[in-house]
Amino acid sequence: MTPSTRTGATRTADISKELLHALSRGEVQSATLTECLAIDQAMLARAVFPSLTPLELAAIDEACQLGVLKRMARIGTILWNSMGTDGLTQCLEHRADMARGWACFMIGIQPEMESSARLAAIRPLADDAHFGVREWAWMAVRPSLVRELPDALVQLQQWTQEPSERLRRFASEVLRPRGVWCAHIPALKREPEQALPLLSAMCADSSTYVQDSVANWLNDAAKDQPDWVRGVCSQWLQDSPTESTRRICQRALRNLK
Repeated sequence: MTPSTRTGATRTADISKELLHALSRGEVQSATLTECLAIDQAMLARAVFPSLTPLELAAIDEACQLGVLKRMARIGTILWNSMGTDGLTQCLEHRADMARGWACFMIGIQPEMESSARLAAIRPLADDAHFGVREWAWMAVRPSLVRELPDALVQLQQWTQEPSERLRRFASEVLRPRGVWCAHIPALKREPEQALPLLSAMCADSSTYVQDSVANWLNDAAKDQPDWVRGVCSQWLQDSPTESTRRICQRALRNLK
C-alpha cells in the first residue's frame, strides 16, 4: 500500500498519543501507511456507530485480533449485517479514511452482486483522494472479481479509458497475478494472456501511477511466464516506442536476466 499523493500535512514517523486518539476517533485522516495500520478500529467503530449493540461491538473487538485484511472484511460483514445500505452510506460519506475502507469491504462481501454492479459500487472508492481507501477498494473486491474472471476482465477494459489515473490504475492493480497482501490468482499465473487486452490498453499510459501498476502486473507474471512477458514487452516496444512504454517494460523486466 503505497500512497501516490499524501493526505494532509506532512507528519513525523512517530505517532503521538494525541494523533492516534484523533485517528481512532475518526477526527483526522491517516497520512501514512503506519498511521493507517495503527488505527484502533474498535474505538473507531464506537465513534462512527454509537448505536451498535454490545453483541456487535464484541464481534468487532474479536475481529480486531485478526490480520488486517481479515479484520477489515469481518468488520465490513458485521456492519453490513447490522445496518445494510444505511451503514454503507454512512461509511461512504465519513471523513475517516478507515470508515471508507470498511465501505469497500461492505461492497466486497456481498455474495449476490454481479461484477458489473460491484465495480459500479466500488468506483467512487477506487477514485478516492486517500491512498489507503484506494488500496482497500481493490483488495476488497478482488476475491469476487476472481470468481468471475472472464467477465471482470471485460468490465475492467472500460476503466482503462477513464480520465482518472486512479481508475485506470485500479483496472490493472485489482487482478495482478500475485499482488500484494492478497491471494494469488492461479488462472492468471498459468495464462496471463487472458489479461493482455486490458494491459495493452495501458501500455503507453502517461501516468507513472498507472505505469508502475502495469509494470508490476507483468513483473508478477514474469515469475511464472517469463518468455511471455519478454514477448509482450518486445511487441509493445515495436508498436509503441514511447518513453511511457519503455519505462513500463524496463520495470516489468527488472527481475529477468
